[in-house]
Amino acid sequence: MAAALALAGLGTLVLGVSACGRRSEGPLPIALIGDRTALDTSSLRLSPAARTIRGATVEGLVAFDAEGHVVPAIADRWIITDDGQSYIFRLRDGTWPGGARITAETAAAALRKSLALLKGTALGLDLAAIEQVRVMADRVIEIDLVAPVPDLLTLLAQPELGLPYARRGSGPMGLARRGSGLELSLIPPEKRGLVPEEGFSSRARNLVVELLPAKKAVDRFNDGAADLVLGGRIDSLPLTEQTGLARGNIQLDPVIGMFGLLIESEAGFLAEAPNREALALAIDRDAIIAAFNIAGWQPTTRVVSAGVEGDAGTVGERWVGVALDARRALAAERVTRFMASGNSAPLVRIAAPNGPGTRRVIDLIAADFKAIGVVAVQVAEDKPADLRLVDTTARYGRASWFLNQLACSVHKPACNAAGDALLADARQTADLRERARLLGQAEAEMTAANAYIPIARPLRWSLVRSGVSGFALNVWGWHPLPPLAALPK
Repeated sequence: MAAALALAGLGTLVLGVSACGRRSEGPLPIALIGDRTALDTSSLRLSPAARTIRGATVEGLVAFDAEGHVVPAIADRWIITDDGQSYIFRLRDGTWPGGARITAETAAAALRKSLALLKGTALGLDLAAIEQVRVMADRVIEIDLVAPVPDLLTLLAQPELGLPYARRGSGPMGLARRGSGLELSLIPPEKRGLVPEEGFSSRARNLVVELLPAKKAVDRFNDGAADLVLGGRIDSLPLTEQTGLARGNIQLDPVIGMFGLLIESEAGFLAEAPNREALALAIDRDAIIAAFNIAGWQPTTRVVSAGVEGDAGTVGERWVGVALDARRALAAERVTRFMASGNSAPLVRIAAPNGPGTRRVIDLIAADFKAIGVVAVQVAEDKPADLRLVDTTARYGRASWFLNQLACSVHKPACNAAGDALLADARQTADLRERARLLGQAEAEMTAANAYIPIARPLRWSLVRSGVSGFALNVWGWHPLPPLAALPK
């Protein structure tokens, strides 16, 4: 699904304190890139750090293991009907926090509430085929669909679909604040209404998690104060070029998703799709890729990552065989035409994080835009902008995920009504071949609208000290905490 990424040369990487083995005793120290807002896990629009904390403390019907595979959680088993339109879950015989018994009624009520709160989001659209959540028996619930959702289990494992009870999560980990950090520990089975496990405490370790800016997180690892850094993105990737880090400590997840520019305003130059396309024509994607020297990281002009499930293959890369100079000449003509109507030279504000990697990308894009007569300036993420640097990983590997990000109900500026209608039809279509055809048509319409300017796949990195157990490369780009707390037998 995702091409492997590798370090082709991030500066001069040498063995240092970071290459030492993991601590054999005591908690595992983790630096999680983020801030204190990660502790607000009640929102269903979660930051990456908040998703990590919520995923550990608010269990859903199912969960993810270290590699991103779906595993049992509140539901200990399930069956899927032959038509793919009904999922039947049997819940474990356990208790909610506070001792109340887990029942189908309480679990179904929590799931319905989460689904209702997600309406109007891209994740809500991913789940829009859910027709009803029914109670079948005391510990059995059924989810009925209007059309098959092959990735429903993956969607139900998302942290946003965790099921709180009485506003509290059911684990599998408990959280306590320890000074400036957090300590998370696996909750013993008997405290969750389950059968006690002999030797449980000897097979579990606590996790001490600090929420830190990226620079401080890397420094903690370099100083030997953290064995793991989680949450790395392209904005902070250049921090791994410092010489104290060992090449083997830097792990890049093989993710797919969207990394590019999203139209935030249809004013002025950006009012017309051909002008928005002019910006897409001007970008030297190869230069951006080369600036980070990551083997296997490829540029793209497609909204949907090639080769994912549901990709009909009818939409290919744009401007194949057209040289960059020719593309820029065409783009410059459109800028000249715009200015000939009495308009001043276009100026676009790009909202983006203020990390060294982001600045590297924005500087290159600004030079590309300057070459066609457009001025670009970077602004803070919370400021009004004309374009926004999007850097998000896919929650599942299908074309529908990408297109749902551009649905009119999710992102209004420059959205395409025809593509949106095709996408809505695809969600209601039971025949997967017909669905792929509709998705291909929707992608073509959305591509022509130029509401999103693709650059490449996202990058996600972690720092992992040699010998740390419970960590694995993850196709979704985030790393659940419970596997890190379970010691190998």
